[in-house]
Amino acid sequence: MIDPDLPRRAFLKAAVATGGAGALSACLGRAPRAGNPVPTGPDDLSTLPDRQHAWNERVRTDEHGNTELPRHQVLLYLTLDGQGPPGEDQRETVAGALRTLDRAYERNNEGLLHSIAYSPAYFERYDTRLPADIDLPGPRALSSFEEPTLDTQDALLHLASDRADVVLEAEEAVTGERSEANGVAVEATLTDAMTVDSRRTGFVGAGMPADRQDVAGIPDSNPVPEASPLFMGFKAGFRGNQATEEYVTLDSGPFAGGTTKHVSNIRQRLRDWYDEQTFEQRVMEMFSPGHAEADLVDGIGANLGADSGIEEFLDDLTDHASEFGRVGHAQKAARANRDDAGNVRLLRRHFESTDDDIASLHFPSLQRGITAFEEVRRAMNGQDLTDNPAIRQRVNNGILEYIFTEHRGNFLVPPRRHRALPTPRPTA
Repeated sequence: MIDPDLPRRAFLKAAVATGGAGALSACLGRAPRAGNPVPTGPDDLSTLPDRQHAWNERVRTDEHGNTELPRHQVLLYLTLDGQGPPGEDQRETVAGALRTLDRAYERNNEGLLHSIAYSPAYFERYDTRLPADIDLPGPRALSSFEEPTLDTQDALLHLASDRADVVLEAEEAVTGERSEANGVAVEATLTDAMTVDSRRTGFVGAGMPADRQDVAGIPDSNPVPEASPLFMGFKAGFRGNQATEEYVTLDSGPFAGGTTKHVSNIRQRLRDWYDEQTFEQRVMEMFSPGHAEADLVDGIGANLGADSGIEEFLDDLTDHASEFGRVGHAQKAARANRDDAGNVRLLRRHFESTDDDIASLHFPSLQRGITAFEEVRRAMNGQDLTDNPAIRQRVNNGILEYIFTEHRGNFLVPPRRHRALPTPRPTA
């Protein structure tokens, strides 16, 4: 039962985390559709982009051109019913469910952004293999100090909107709990072909983490700044430090227009982050010691504009370890996050969560191939820096002391034309 006396932002968070018809009804009771209508999708669905991951032009941006992700998000991990490859009836069922979402909601942050992706385990249902140039290994641990649960479900449906009632209604529609979505008749439901194995929720944006910090993993002093979009107190996703959607898009083969997606779930333990580290030390460990020494970060770091400036401090990593006895998270990861031409390799779309009343982070990353993500993550581990006695594997080594990987999953996000239970080598 959701407390009706909760402040609006906390109420909406509680509704999305709870899910179900009761939560949706509570949301609509707070904000009736009649006074705040949701835009519907186009009559001609062929006008929609073929790239499912084409979100950047359909969300808000700040004054520096940094994209601001939809504030409410739901991840549904799905397992296909039955053994072996899907039948045509299952494929048409999934296609119908996704068409319902296309018609019911305008494809933007005021309506609904969504994508469906498929795991290596899904493609192993077929005798035919994926094309050799599709870089989609199974998920695995990416450091010596993690033991994640590996997400090997067949598919992942990602729902995102600035409106809590929209993600809840869309979820209810695809799981067979509603006959209409935003006034549009539900054509088919995913759960007629698939089973929801895991439901995970989250949020991102200024004020939302501060409103939700009364959970395990965050000190009782309520240290998360009101302006911060994330629990650790800093802005992220600067435009200059993100790959473009074009760069992460597959440009050839049957899945041209698609991309690959890694999703981690990371538990956060921030008592020491806030209670033992000064602001200057947090800047050192999030960005780099050079950022702190030059006083580059004001508050949550919005003053950095469209670029964190981390490239200026990559060559200083070893010297910083010796001089300051610590190194930066962004400083380490950026070493592997540029190609030979200087292009950023990963497009990160992470958001926070309080599922199970624990502070955690969902970390979706888009890239041409999963190997790119794995290389950046290994650079972030900073294992090569532990020759310095001040730098241990999880202490003074960026933010590793405060984060714990609980889940990892790898997926292929096909282009929209192949999004309904694709074969490994679909034809036009």
